Amino acid sequence: MKPHALIAALLLCAPFAQAHDSARAGAQDAAPPPAYVPGGRIPLLHGPIVIDGKLDDAAWQGALVQEIAYDIQPGDNTPAPVKTSVRIGYDRNALYFAFHAEDPDPARIQAHLRDRDSAFNDDWVGVFLDTFNDHRRGYELIVNPLGVQADLIRDESNPENQEDPSWDGLWESAGRLTATGYDVEIRIPFSTLRFPRSGGLQRWGISLFRNWPRDKRHQLTSHRVPRDSRCFQCEWGQYTGMEGVHQGRNLEIVPTLTAGLGQTRDAAGTPWGKTDSKVSPGLDVSWAPSPAMTLNATLNPDFSQVETDQLQVNFNDGFALFYQEKRPFFLEGADYFTTPLNVLYTRQIADPDFGLRITGRSDGSTYGALLARDATTQLLVPGVLGSSFESLDQKADVAVGRYRYDFNQHASVGVIGTFRRGEGYDNGVAGLDARWQQGGHTLSAQLLHSDSRYPQAIVDAYSDALGDNPRPSGNAWQVQYNYGNRNWGFSALHVDIDPGFRADLGFIGQVGYRRSALSGNRVWYRDDAAFNRISLAATGGTSSRFDGQLLQRDFKLSLAVQGPMRSSFSLAPLVRTRFWNGALFHERDLSLFAGLWPLPNVRLGLAANAGRVLDLTGSRLGQRLLLNLNGEADVARGINLNWDLIHQRMHRDGGTAFTASIANLGGSWQLTPRQRLRLTLQGSNVERNQALYADTVNQHARDRAAQLVYSYKINPHTALYAGGAWGGFLDDDHPALFGDTRSVFIKLSYGWQP
Repeated sequence: MKPHALIAALLLCAPFAQAHDSARAGAQDAAPPPAYVPGGRIPLLHGPIVIDGKLDDAAWQGALVQEIAYDIQPGDNTPAPVKTSVRIGYDRNALYFAFHAEDPDPARIQAHLRDRDSAFNDDWVGVFLDTFNDHRRGYELIVNPLGVQADLIRDESNPENQEDPSWDGLWESAGRLTATGYDVEIRIPFSTLRFPRSGGLQRWGISLFRNWPRDKRHQLTSHRVPRDSRCFQCEWGQYTGMEGVHQGRNLEIVPTLTAGLGQTRDAAGTPWGKTDSKVSPGLDVSWAPSPAMTLNATLNPDFSQVETDQLQVNFNDGFALFYQEKRPFFLEGADYFTTPLNVLYTRQIADPDFGLRITGRSDGSTYGALLARDATTQLLVPGVLGSSFESLDQKADVAVGRYRYDFNQHASVGVIGTFRRGEGYDNGVAGLDARWQQGGHTLSAQLLHSDSRYPQAIVDAYSDALGDNPRPSGNAWQVQYNYGNRNWGFSALHVDIDPGFRADLGFIGQVGYRRSALSGNRVWYRDDAAFNRISLAATGGTSSRFDGQLLQRDFKLSLAVQGPMRSSFSLAPLVRTRFWNGALFHERDLSLFAGLWPLPNVRLGLAANAGRVLDLTGSRLGQRLLLNLNGEADVARGINLNWDLIHQRMHRDGGTAFTASIANLGGSWQLTPRQRLRLTLQGSNVERNQALYADTVNQHARDRAAQLVYSYKINPHTALYAGGAWGGFLDDDHPALFGDTRSVFIKLSYGWQP
């Protein structure tokens, strides 16, 4: 069937899908799975357990036995298509889980040797823990059939990023393929977890989970999850026990040593510059004086990144690029500082000499504080129509504080403050936020105020953004309402940010505007059909400058379906009126997305956009085509290849104004569960036609980079990294591609727990 015929068929069948849904929902309500209520008292185990993936230890006979009984996606709390039994118990120092996962066709089990936090597309089992039982923050610990670990922090109050894989806990796991499926054992030391200070009975929410990826990705749980639930964590089973558990000293000292050699040069054919050698010792300390509080300190930290950033090109977009934080000191506990507006973006703390942090929870209180001394001062200079980064060659003192009080599982209020000060410079932000959720309704709001002082050099360089004012100040506020049930969703948003507002430790790249937006969606479920989920959504909004000038008016429709081979497809037309360079431009385009697994070990993705859009540099409308091909393939149990290729082209005024291409290519070989070899290749190419631009443009630009890294990890804190990197470029001033950077490095860290 041709694509347009398929889309038409889906639109025609949507009303019938709704009727089918209602009938099917009624049938499911009338015939639920056999009576099974998760939860109970977790018993004290008697005797040792060896974490080897073999469920033969005698102590398991005294464990609580549970079942992963329900299919919640694509099923609607239907009986799980495969059987999974789970045993749970504890001793004085740790919590234990044993998963016995059966499979009708064990040959189809997806299991690969991978790096940590990389096995999400495999078969896997997991345990999710709400240790404070407040439906706010939880741990997710996941293990594939070969024992590969992944761990995440779940934050129910953050709809933009509910699952954060940056947390790395210290826990043990082992997996083993069997003739009937696979077995997994897990040991979680209580020192790894945070829970209420109590020597008596603990009461935790726990979800037992199994990922079963076949023609569709089946998500199986130990408990029901209604499709109209807005809080997954609220549905977890209730478990008691673990009296008198022992957290231990919970002190970890991690000395680090980084050594590297690097060279640069300015032009092709010139000799490489003097070798820059560096040997840098550092120290990280983590201590939990109570089960609910953690103190962290870092001295002379090595914040070099072992994993490279995804290559991006700030092309035909006036706003600064956002890169994810990857440095462990800032990643741990990052969710404690989350608020609706992004007022803390820790990559703005670029090169700290030291850092101190405290995070904790007590009753309904959640708190965090961060202090640092930064060797440089990096600024994100925002504006109405664009933003850019600037750096001050001076040190800065940094202080951040966050407090939130949860009245109950429905309502909370919080405060946050971020402060940075240097020579002739300071920036302070303080504000309040609140959140209420009940049933399908969620309402959140935040109000912030900032005061700043900038050196005259920054004011002169960015007079358009700062308005010749060295002491800008202003307010920012946001209100958002969301409603959702099984089939319908609605959202309303208003944001208002003054032109003088600055959050220099955050990532707010646009100021001096206000925006209001509405969106709604309808979902149809067809659990026994090839295309099991169909959704139709509409979004519209208006943005205006602080003086009333219209900046943008937009309306977007989106049709999305999920189907066989774990596939998803969407089609989204957009119409937009946009203000730029003193004029309004009328844009219209069409976006297409497709993703599927044609083979069990191969994922393919395509994103395309075509239409009449604005060339920002030329301030002219043209016909643009943007293509993004991405995917990954497991060619052997331990070898993974991945690719992300982007190409865009703009035709206008009888010619091609520009072409731009980006390639991110990677490959990794997991030699053993602890050893990994990774190769990353990156490149970009931009060509502009000077004849179609009034101002002088850089007509040719090309970048190339490569990195090879070997790693040996005993655990997340005890590891060896060694590798090298090369980079090169060309532009109008350097017409031949040449290498301008090259380096080698070695990094050692050792996690010691006295």
